[in-house]
Amino acid sequence: TGTSEVDNFRGSAGGWVWVGVAMSTTNRLNVVPTVTVLAVIKNRLAGAQKGYKLLKKKADALTMRYRQILRRILDAKKTMGRTMRDSAFSLTQAKYVAGDGIKYTIEDTVGTSSNVRVRSHVDNVAGVKLPRFEHYLAGTTSVAADLTGLGRGGAQLQAAKKQYLAAVTLLVELASLQTAFITLDVAIKTTNRRVNALENVVTPRLENTVQYIKGELDELEREEFFRLKKVQAKKKKDIVAAEAEAKTVAAAGRVRDELDGGARGVGASAEGIAANGGVATGNGGGCLVDGDHDEDVLF
Repeated sequence: TGTSEVDNFRGSAGGWVWVGVAMSTTNRLNVVPTVTVLAVIKNRLAGAQKGYKLLKKKADALTMRYRQILRRILDAKKTMGRTMRDSAFSLTQAKYVAGDGIKYTIEDTVGTSSNVRVRSHVDNVAGVKLPRFEHYLAGTTSVAADLTGLGRGGAQLQAAKKQYLAAVTLLVELASLQTAFITLDVAIKTTNRRVNALENVVTPRLENTVQYIKGELDELEREEFFRLKKVQAKKKKDIVAAEAEAKTVAAAGRVRDELDGGARGVGASAEGIAANGGVATGNGGGCLVDGDHDEDVLF
């Protein structure tokens, strides 16, 4: 289905963008890029890394114990083969020496319950509980059982008894080892799945989320810095415009004052002329009809 989706969007550039966005969002958490969320994701990342180290150590410890148990199982099976062979051979010897009727004698001396018992313990290996079995003898054997075959084949019967008791001991040990082997196998697989999930899924996703949040916060910081620069530039521009306007207003005020002063001077001159009968006074020669002047002199 992934190939068909890529083929469907292969013809358009927008399709490739859509595929890239889908892939990027699947490799990180869908969170809001804030400082608080960044701290939370960092704590989760630290916890995931610590958990990965602990699970890795646990997997190594379980694997080491697993290999030890495997070697012990192989050795026990080899020993078991020899022990069962010797037990069967000793039983054949006892039957040959004591005769076939010895089995009826043994049945009469054996009680209703066995003296060989099995008890279980639990071993804790890196948090995994492993069952362990061990055998023990409950009570002692009867005198009749010890004297079985006294007339003929007693030594062979005691040898067969020892061989089969050793076989029972090995069987109990082998059962304990195989049970622990199966339990460890399941625990190792579970632990390895968790380790792989932390290493290949959880940790990369958290790291990508941290990088995404840092990138978004850096972008927001750059946008805020650019906005502050624009605001500062606008304030400077407003200050320059205000200063220019103030200078213009001051210059206009000076021009207005000068014009007002000139107008007041012209008004005073006009008032003076009106007071002298409409003729300006001064040091000139006066009027042509003035009698004090020569008529041939104009001024």
